[in-house]
Amino acid sequence: MIGAVPALLALAFLVTALLYASVGFGGGSTYAALLALSGLDYRLLPVVVLACNIVVVAGSSVRFARAGVTPWRGAIVMTAIAAPAAFLGGVTPIGQSGFMLLLGASLVLTAATMLIPVSEHSSDVPTRLARFMPLIAAPLGYLAGLVGIGGGIFLAPLLHLTRWRDARAIAATASFFILVNSLFGLAGQLLKPGSVGLGSALGAALPLLIAVAIGGQIGSLMAVKVLPKRWIRWLTAALVLIVGLRLLGGS
Repeated sequence: MIGAVPALLALAFLVTALLYASVGFGGGSTYAALLALSGLDYRLLPVVVLACNIVVVAGSSVRFARAGVTPWRGAIVMTAIAAPAAFLGGVTPIGQSGFMLLLGASLVLTAATMLIPVSEHSSDVPTRLARFMPLIAAPLGYLAGLVGIGGGIFLAPLLHLTRWRDARAIAATASFFILVNSLFGLAGQLLKPGSVGLGSALGAALPLLIAVAIGGQIGSLMAVKVLPKRWIRWLTAALVLIVGLRLLGGS
């Protein structure tokens, strides 16, 4: 179990949720990195991370929907493909060494995707590859359920590169994608043989859930301007890259 959650860890979760929610993400990759550093039982890690994702992106998804920027047809198609795969990923049994290897590789890949240059104001015609974006939804969904990362952090840069939609529509799509994948992935995790109960897992992590709820609400209501978004992406990428490499080195 997590035991007593240090105030510094809860604060880090709050800030992470605030920053990620402002751009439509849940923060799962950074939560996973922070919990891996804290030494949390690997069986609890994806449950806690996916639950935090749900708390954060639920508010973001509602905000985007009310603003009328969510491209529902495209978002639902990709999410409908990814969600069953997320459930399968969640229910897939995996040992500690394999889990840490996959989590480390996922974090390194996350860092790489966060360093891809993103045009915030792109309104160009979509590339030919844009029509094939639903094909990548299934593997991203499976990864989301398996290691507790919502998958939006991988999806969004690819959507930007193919000019699938404008920046706000992509953020809304990523938020909805993360929400549904996290729900299905969490369901799979809880049905996995030998899994911990939801009550015991989330009860131990209650301070973290409260922290991300507060941070997510603030982030979903305002654009964060403390640091340029480019700096935030680089600093977050550095954190998850370091943790990912550490996990790969120890697996």
